[in-house]
Amino acid sequence: MADKQTQKRRMRSTARMYAVQALFQMEAAQQSVDQVMREFETHRFGAVYDEVEWEEGDLDTFRGLMERAVDEQARIDQMTHRALVAKWPIARIDPTLRALFRAAGAEMISNATPPKVVIVEFVEIAKAFYPEGREPRFVNAVLDHMAREARPEAF
Repeated sequence: MADKQTQKRRMRSTARMYAVQALFQMEAAQQSVDQVMREFETHRFGAVYDEVEWEEGDLDTFRGLMERAVDEQARIDQMTHRALVAKWPIARIDPTLRALFRAAGAEMISNATPPKVVIVEFVEIAKAFYPEGREPRFVNAVLDHMAREARPEAF
């Protein structure tokens, strides 16, 4: 039983990473959410290219994050903006971080996952993108602020 739970947790983590990548791609390539989701589901989830296997992700988690991030983007961006210092509006933030905050914000407002879990998961994603930088600490601070706004009852 523990192995199934561990596998499910890993698949949700992978789906979160894919959601960040897909949201980044949507913005960079100016593609629709449907185009990007279809591409990721067809060409990333469990695919093998040049002997490199992409991990299988949880489709429900991926789809939920993507749809919520797009549908609630204005709300999530406002939460992110309020968590940032005045000199750094969301438009000036690195596009990878912007995608990460949108995916994390989408999960926070869903009320399905405890805020602390969301923070830990997305800080780990930040570490994957910025292994040597200060960004993971920055992500932790911003997500903590966002979580307190989105789910004050959890703190």
